[in-house]
Amino acid sequence: MIWNEYIECMSRDERANLQSERLRKMVERLYSNVPFYRKKFQEAGISPTDIKGIEDLPKLPFTYKQDLRDNYPFGLFAVPQSEIVRIHASSGTTGKQTVVGYTRKDLDMWSECVARALTSVGVSKKDIVQVGYGYGLFTGGFGLHYGVEKIGASVIPISGGNTHRQVQMMQDLKSTTLACTPSYALYLAEALKEKNALDSLKLQRGIFGAEPWTEEMRSQIQQKLNIKAFDIYGLSEIMGPGVSCECEHQCGMHIAEDHFIAEIIDPVTLQPLPWGEVGELVFTTITKEGLPLLRYRTRDLTSITIEKCECGRTTARMFKCKGRTDDMLIIRGVNVFPTQVESVLCEMREVSPHYQLIVDNKNNLDTLEVHVEVDEQFFSDEIRQMEMLSKKIKSQIEKTLGISVIVKLVEPKTIERSEGKSKRVIDKRQK
Repeated sequence: MIWNEYIECMSRDERANLQSERLRKMVERLYSNVPFYRKKFQEAGISPTDIKGIEDLPKLPFTYKQDLRDNYPFGLFAVPQSEIVRIHASSGTTGKQTVVGYTRKDLDMWSECVARALTSVGVSKKDIVQVGYGYGLFTGGFGLHYGVEKIGASVIPISGGNTHRQVQMMQDLKSTTLACTPSYALYLAEALKEKNALDSLKLQRGIFGAEPWTEEMRSQIQQKLNIKAFDIYGLSEIMGPGVSCECEHQCGMHIAEDHFIAEIIDPVTLQPLPWGEVGELVFTTITKEGLPLLRYRTRDLTSITIEKCECGRTTARMFKCKGRTDDMLIIRGVNVFPTQVESVLCEMREVSPHYQLIVDNKNNLDTLEVHVEVDEQFFSDEIRQMEMLSKKIKSQIEKTLGISVIVKLVEPKTIERSEGKSKRVIDKRQK
């Protein structure tokens, strides 16, 4: 199903013309209304008239998360405060919160993008969507909520947490679609299995995002919940969930290119990379009113294709994020992403996909300890059996990462579960 066939299936040339027109207008608006960007332009020696179309994107300055923090709370807003009808903010776990604002038109656009995303994975008016993302300053819950209402489906605004009630609502209200983080989906699968409730569900699909997850985890979710699992992408600085989403073919997330221009850059040289190469994802908003951003560096690592999809859509597709440049661990000179460990563990039936990486520095040498939760049916008090399993896991992880690791097997259900985003890494090194 396609929500807006004209927009989602237009030719690449038509879309480029539309993007260029909207980019020119947005650049003019930013220069006139946001002192921060006006100063950036002047420092770079460019003016709005230098931007003729999307081919001039590389001339424009980058925007960083720190820029939002430095201009906290409303310094980057491009409209008067009286036109802002909603405010969201990041968690602020790594510094001051980043505040984002939306006009009425921004919220309408957001709902439209999420409606497209939901339609692309098969949601229709007949569906009942259980939104297990948090409602509040986090954009996840509200983003999915208004998209569901836009297409006329029924929404259950249950928010995150309260797993007992989540299970009860799935059973009693016959939810057909689940929206939450992938790690929480696995947590729910455990709870459903314990209650022997899986066979009573009407779930057909899940829409999962807000944290990196691997294809191996997708397989686990699909198997444990007996659903089709789809990836959705978004970030509050750009809009929220719905910037891109997979379709029924699960071959990349279609980007809403009439609202967002995507680039892939080399995170070191900052030069644009060709389609298909892995690099850092950069977004420019071209229709937002409240907080439009130029070339925002997401820190997410992925690649993009512009080949037409089997579904008929011609929009560019971004592939699963391999991680974030700021999630990357450098251990003894080697770049390590948590998803690399996850991909190994999800291939092993003896362990659960719940794990934690403990990074430390001992005697001036970085160490990586991987805590792995053993699956209930394979957990044993027999020391030799557990030692063999530990050696097997250690060998596979070291082969993948290229560094030595310490593997510690733990009992089933002893690694802390999260009802939101999972905490995969504990870095004890001195900053």
